[in-house]
Amino acid sequence: MSSDADADPSEYEALEDADVTMRETEHGLHIADDEVTGVSSQGQTPEEAVRNLAEAVRSYREGTDDDTGDDWL
Repeated sequence: MSSDADADPSEYEALEDADVTMRETEHGLHIADDEVTGVSSQGQTPEEAVRNLAEAVRSYREGTDDDTGDDWL
């Protein structure tokens, strides 16, 4: 995992198995990419970008979960 020193992806459960890379645009916007899922997010700070990425990865995993939720039928 390569990331900004101020942002620690391991603090987020959704990013435990992630390979997070960080980059900054020419306008100062921070982008966090999860190389495992292909999900990216952004923020004004590295911390915000990683926090947003954790939420996006969590949502991605919920959406791609094989559990249909039809157990009650």
